Amino acid sequence: MSTVRALVLRSAGTNCDAEAVHALRKAGAAPDLVHLHELIESPQRLQPYGIVVFPGGFSYGDDIASGAVYAVEMRRGLLPALRAHVADGALALGICNGFQILVRAGLLPDTCGSGVPEATLLWNESNQFECRWVRLEATTDRCAFLQRGQVIDCPVAHGEGRFVVADASVRERMIANGQLALRYVDPSRDAGPPAAYPWNPNGSPDGIAGVCDTTGRVLGLMPHPERNIESWHHPRWTRGEGGEATGGLAVFRNAVRAASQRG
Repeated sequence: MSTVRALVLRSAGTNCDAEAVHALRKAGAAPDLVHLHELIESPQRLQPYGIVVFPGGFSYGDDIASGAVYAVEMRRGLLPALRAHVADGALALGICNGFQILVRAGLLPDTCGSGVPEATLLWNESNQFECRWVRLEATTDRCAFLQRGQVIDCPVAHGEGRFVVADASVRERMIANGQLALRYVDPSRDAGPPAAYPWNPNGSPDGIAGVCDTTGRVLGLMPHPERNIESWHHPRWTRGEGGEATGGLAVFRNAVRAASQRG
């Protein structure tokens, strides 16, 4: 079986690219780090890559809105090629700022396949930057990156993470399509309603932490699974908590496994 190649895209302000490269390499992929403008100049460079990752950071300073400038750049010169690449079986992952970019570019949630933006990421309800560890639960069996019921501990670090859809019809389609991929959960409870603040750090309705597209091959999430890859990344690792049981590496391994089946 040939090694899955992965592409990590960076721009001015991207700051989680090295972590994404490390996570992909540890998951068994062969990652390359490429500037967005290089890919816009030659979109055909996407072809050999089974996974495309938009890592976290503050692209172009988030001076207009989180991920807005990057999304405009994508819509101008890359979006048709990326859509075709996903339709051909490739996967795409947006983490934090990468999630914001994919939403503003219209790749997520894209419930109708129109490419028209149907959601946005608003300021956290706390009106402040939130940086803490959270617990996530995978709530769909339609996403190549996840297994339903999977639990992931990882940190968040964002100011604009509250996922809000344009209207009730978008939410209804997302539920029907199995696109609600991840939700924040309270680690002190085995079951129950979605977590409240601070375990839901931004106030997203229904505790939404991540969503996928209708194919399940595009995933975006606000938390950072690439920051919980080694056993000692977890803040309670000396107490025997963390490790692969709730680590973020599974997200990348699932992606590599799915991408390896691409024709």
